[in-house]
Amino acid sequence: MSTSFKKKVLVAVTARPSYSRIRSALNALRDERKVEVQCLCSGAALSEPHGRVIDRIRADGFEIAGEGETLVPGGEPVRMAETAAHTILFTARHLQAARPDWVVTIADRYETMGTAVAASYLGIPLIHVQGGEITGNIDERVRHAVTKLSDIHLVANDQAAQRLIAMGEHPDTIHVTGCPSIDLARESMQMTLEDLRAALVPQNLGDLDLERGFVVVLQHADTTEHASSYEQMRMTLRAVTASGLPFVVFHPNSDAGSDDVRRALNDFRRDSPGAPMWSVNNLEGKAFLRLLQQSRCLVGNSSVGIRECAYLGVPVVNLGDRQYGRERGCNVLDCGWNLEDMMQAVSHQLRQTCACSHIYGTGHSGERMAEIIANLAVPRTKRYFEGVVDF
Repeated sequence: MSTSFKKKVLVAVTARPSYSRIRSALNALRDERKVEVQCLCSGAALSEPHGRVIDRIRADGFEIAGEGETLVPGGEPVRMAETAAHTILFTARHLQAARPDWVVTIADRYETMGTAVAASYLGIPLIHVQGGEITGNIDERVRHAVTKLSDIHLVANDQAAQRLIAMGEHPDTIHVTGCPSIDLARESMQMTLEDLRAALVPQNLGDLDLERGFVVVLQHADTTEHASSYEQMRMTLRAVTASGLPFVVFHPNSDAGSDDVRRALNDFRRDSPGAPMWSVNNLEGKAFLRLLQQSRCLVGNSSVGIRECAYLGVPVVNLGDRQYGRERGCNVLDCGWNLEDMMQAVSHQLRQTCACSHIYGTGHSGERMAEIIANLAVPRTKRYFEGVVDF
């Protein structure tokens, strides 16, 4: 451990969603007298097309310990592997020099794997946020692999905790904290429509009527079927257009197939110049969630439909298998890649109203996570745990 009075905690942020999921914990950690917290930024966090969230981190007043241009652009699966490799190299070199007491890695992206490998081989204890969940693509493999490299697990619910025990993780290392992204959702509900309109103007969304009904589309490429990304996005845009409502489309993340998703969006804009569509590269987290809350429905395959929208009570049409296996609230209607089924699903969800669900927490996870991290002791030597524990 560090000889300094404060425990040095380094949080790896590699993409826009990573920061949304850890922001409330970072705020709480900053107030902990026992902790010195910094962010290590790499990957899509430094990418302009993917929102360059490092600028938001700085604006929020958090210290950047280092930044690495590790993202290898391109829509092929090999680029994800190359990015993970660059992330290992960048992170390992930084950790060797900085020697923090703990490293925090978030969720399940390929950059997360790079962070976990670097910390593990340098013998620096690793905290993993949002392990133990099930999904329908390569993210699940990454998530479980990071679990086995981690020392402490901060999970969203009891089901995730039980899965980690089934994987041989000791129950003393598992803490059910809820999902910190729900904290941001709770905060976003206090944003007025006037403030939301002001946030939308720089994104060329100032003329979107927030009170007459609109749909939000957020669709990423599914890495297990990335070759179909173009056609899948085209179907989604046709299904949403059939609703007759205006719609706002958010650009995808950097996964394999993302270039095809963007191409489908550009081609649709060219072929349907009169469509009531707005497209957005990035929007500040609270404004994004407040926009979702104001919408009639979210269509796509993002985890925000499973997590935050459950808390916000927003109806969701969840497409394909990207979120397969996640615990979900009654706000979610799953649908396959069939245009007629998709149009019917959108029409159905537009008629629904949904209550708030606490399946991923009550909106106070960051405080709980910060308290746990601030009081962590040096981890025991990791051993496979065989047993059953009820949470």
